[in-house]
Amino acid sequence: MNVRTRLLGGLLFTVVLALPASSEIMQQPDAAAPQGPAPSGTQTTTLAPQSQPQGSAPLRVMVGKSLLINTTERLKRISITDDAIASARVITPTQILVHGKTPGEVSLLIWDELERSRSFDLRVDVDVSACADEERRVFPDEQITVTPSRAAIVLSGHVTTEDVAKRAGELASAYSPKVVNVLTFGPVGAQEVLLQVKFAEVDRSALTQLGINFISNGAGNTIGTITTGQYGGVGPINLSKSTQTSSTGESSTTNAGTQTINNVLNLFLFRPDLNFGVAIEALESKNLLQILAEPNLIALNGKEASFLAGGQFPFPIVQPGAGFTAVTISFKEFGVRLQFTPVIMPNGNIHLKVAPEVSTLDFANALTISGFTVPALSTRRAETEFELQDGQSFVIAGLMDNRVTDIYNKIPGLGDIPILGNFFRSKSLQKSNSELMVLCTVKRISPSAEQPATPKNPKPFLDDGKFDKPQK
Repeated sequence: MNVRTRLLGGLLFTVVLALPASSEIMQQPDAAAPQGPAPSGTQTTTLAPQSQPQGSAPLRVMVGKSLLINTTERLKRISITDDAIASARVITPTQILVHGKTPGEVSLLIWDELERSRSFDLRVDVDVSACADEERRVFPDEQITVTPSRAAIVLSGHVTTEDVAKRAGELASAYSPKVVNVLTFGPVGAQEVLLQVKFAEVDRSALTQLGINFISNGAGNTIGTITTGQYGGVGPINLSKSTQTSSTGESSTTNAGTQTINNVLNLFLFRPDLNFGVAIEALESKNLLQILAEPNLIALNGKEASFLAGGQFPFPIVQPGAGFTAVTISFKEFGVRLQFTPVIMPNGNIHLKVAPEVSTLDFANALTISGFTVPALSTRRAETEFELQDGQSFVIAGLMDNRVTDIYNKIPGLGDIPILGNFFRSKSLQKSNSELMVLCTVKRISPSAEQPATPKNPKPFLDDGKFDKPQK
């Protein structure tokens, strides 16, 4: 009985002593275990040998996914700085299996059998595979790239409109509360838009002038002029005195004057026997001006195109300093101008921003500075945005300019006399009416290898077969 008890106690002591040794062996990798293939859906990477320099790119694994790391040296032990972010265990003497738990970044340390240690940065990112599949399903025609950045989802690429970029960000927020949306939007590609423009301007003006100047150069020894001064035409009077002696010895003195007429206006009458004349201004004129320009402009999608049919006029600019005596010359454009920017929308419509302008030189309001005559500009300008379909047209009309200038001059008192007072009045009535219309047609076009037709010459060039050929 005593013998059995001693044998049982020795057996138990032997088993207890053997357990720690058995546990230590289970922690070590089996030297005879072969390297098996990675499980399905597990990423695989291979570390460089110990003798080669270590790369700066960190190891990356997604949350809920695993990463199989292959090494060229046999491993002895491994360690991870934070088990809450990722876990790692040795599968074979040259393989490590890392599993991502939560987004973050930790360090992975490994030791080989020679006790040489190596350290690697291990980054755990959020899983974006489901988000990327959903983005491609909802926006199949857009260039959207979904990448992880720790706990955030990064959206990059280029989309057509700002609304698509916003909706892509809202869709990604369903997979992660942190979304970094760096999508760009706008037109891309080499799509072209043709804008056919017709400028039509009609300018009408009418002028009526009426005035009378009375002139006397010495009738009844009276010299003088009567004028309202509105149209000028009367210069200075030169007085002369002459004495005549008759056969009886009597002398008489006569006063005479010389009147200079600078402008005889329309009608000039003079009676030499009465020394009396009259200059009448009765003018009526009508002017009609028509301007027509038909530019055709081609612009890339989203790019601005401009057109100018006119010229430039110089004007001086006084520079400060040196007593404001330094003057430089600059040039300003005038004429028929057009600027437009087309944008092709996702639905195929064409969004246009158009700014037509017509400007002319106005010498009536010109300035004279230091001997330079600087004309003013009479400008009509419009700027608008709208959306059209391919081939549709639009009209900008109603750019009208109506002006009436009525100037009356009269001699006080004499000009107020009924009926006869009209001889002591002058008037100038000017009316102007101008209207501008812009007609635009927009079309989507593409480059073509076909040679366009050249414009026809109003007069044909010399024909070799007919040149110097004698006529029959």
